[in-house]
Amino acid sequence: PLTEEETPVMYEKISKYIRENLQLLMDRLDGTYCFWLHNDLMILKLAANISGNKLVSLGTCFGKFTKTHKFWLHITALDFLVPYAKYKLFLYGNHVLKSGLGQIIENTSQYQGVVVYSMSDIPLGFGVAANSTQECRKVHPKATVVFHEADIGEQCVGHEETLTSNEVIAKTYGLALFPV
Repeated sequence: PLTEEETPVMYEKISKYIRENLQLLMDRLDGTYCFWLHNDLMILKLAANISGNKLVSLGTCFGKFTKTHKFWLHITALDFLVPYAKYKLFLYGNHVLKSGLGQIIENTSQYQGVVVYSMSDIPLGFGVAANSTQECRKVHPKATVVFHEADIGEQCVGHEETLTSNEVIAKTYGLALFPV
């Protein structure tokens, strides 16, 4: 479980993207979810009783705490943020410059957490709005409109601290993995 210092830091980061819908993320129709800290990784999982020393990985990696106790969201949290996102931004292409901006939700404020979508409504990642909606209309086409935090390309590259399902099975049963 989280300490009293870690809980508000994590909730503050997540609420940048989903605001008051944070409670909806936890109390869902498909079960009761909770956050667990495992090896500095924050995991969202269905509530379960498993001894911490026997746990390899269970649930979805939501983010991690840095050594300075800041919380960083991982791209694997995107599927959980999308249904509750209050502020959205749609792109024509891959770059988050004004020239690549297709649409932005009204009343998005500067430094607001935003979920980034393609024009065909596919979630691509999340970041922080560099400008408000009104300022985005006036800035130069090469100006940055979103500061990158995470995108789906990171799932392809992977994170060394996030185990694959084969690695979890191998570690659980003491098996060796051989390259193909």
